[in-house]
Amino acid sequence: MNKMSYKELITFHPGYYVKDLLEEDGMTQEELAKRLQTSGKNVSDLIHGKINLTDEMALRLSIVFGTSVTMWLNLNKTYAEKKLEIERRMQEDTECSLVACLDYNFWRLLNLVPKAENPMEQVRELQKYLKVSSLEVLKRRDFLVQYRQVCAQVKDHSVMASNAWVQTALNIGMQMEVKRFHSGKLLSKLSLIRSMTKEKTDSIRAKLQKILAECGVALVFLPNLSGCGITGAVKWLNKEKAVVAINSSRSYEDEFWFSLFHELGHVLQQRLKVLIVSEKPELLESDELLQRLETEADTFAKNILVPDVEYRNFLAADVYTAAEINKFAVEIDTTPGIVARRMQMERLINYDILMKDLKN
Repeated sequence: MNKMSYKELITFHPGYYVKDLLEEDGMTQEELAKRLQTSGKNVSDLIHGKINLTDEMALRLSIVFGTSVTMWLNLNKTYAEKKLEIERRMQEDTECSLVACLDYNFWRLLNLVPKAENPMEQVRELQKYLKVSSLEVLKRRDFLVQYRQVCAQVKDHSVMASNAWVQTALNIGMQMEVKRFHSGKLLSKLSLIRSMTKEKTDSIRAKLQKILAECGVALVFLPNLSGCGITGAVKWLNKEKAVVAINSSRSYEDEFWFSLFHELGHVLQQRLKVLIVSEKPELLESDELLQRLETEADTFAKNILVPDVEYRNFLAADVYTAAEINKFAVEIDTTPGIVARRMQMERLINYDILMKDLKN
């Protein structure tokens, strides 16, 4: 392409002028190639803007057409500069359209980025904070959150939001000070953490973070970013520190607890090189290993929150009324919502009829 334009900007490759001079002199490309002591392909590529004009070629063109070398070098310099400006403008406009898909206020309210009214300023701040050279990176379905390529229903906006949410959680987790990871210590704290399930989660977040920090786990509570469907994520920063991110914008207490223990189950799997993201499984790329890890984490969370032996005995009675669920919850020292949540996950109760009445 020997001409490049965008909006009011336009620039011409030196080959554009070579073509004009050929027509003026009634000369063919093959003839010019012989006069320049080069190949016909080189002349064709130059005319069509496929190759750059070299200093040597500028000299030869000046001799053949009776012009100055400076003219050709200036044409080349002007084209290169204007081309860069056009590419920059195009990239900026693309970036501005992408930042419009993200809620900049999400990061602003968390005091993670400065105030920025201008879209391009927002772009630069998010590029810097999210550690990407372009917001286009967030559209990649193989960046942080591994989406199935066949899922057409997953829009670019959702992919961007999910990747941005995970990176934000990792950034926050990196700044949190925790002790060296110790699996035994974490296991010893599980009963203490479970005993907190009857408390309101908003009032115990700091306590949970302190307990897990002692075990080498940075617990990040992060509000939902519009378009993001992620419930939680686990990432090892190194063998001594794991980051657990929990989407704190959830309606019910039992959902929080199942999500937390699910992610702690992943921590105990100690897959140091794997970023594990919890979302709708049908939308995420998941090989056999990840599917197994997810199943194990689900089982871990269910059995910690609702001990399996007692749960099986309860199910054996085959009476799933609200009164019985409440009674069983008291027996195992938890909330009826947590019991109902496990039953709903195992498709044992109708959500609309029973579970909503037991939600915290």
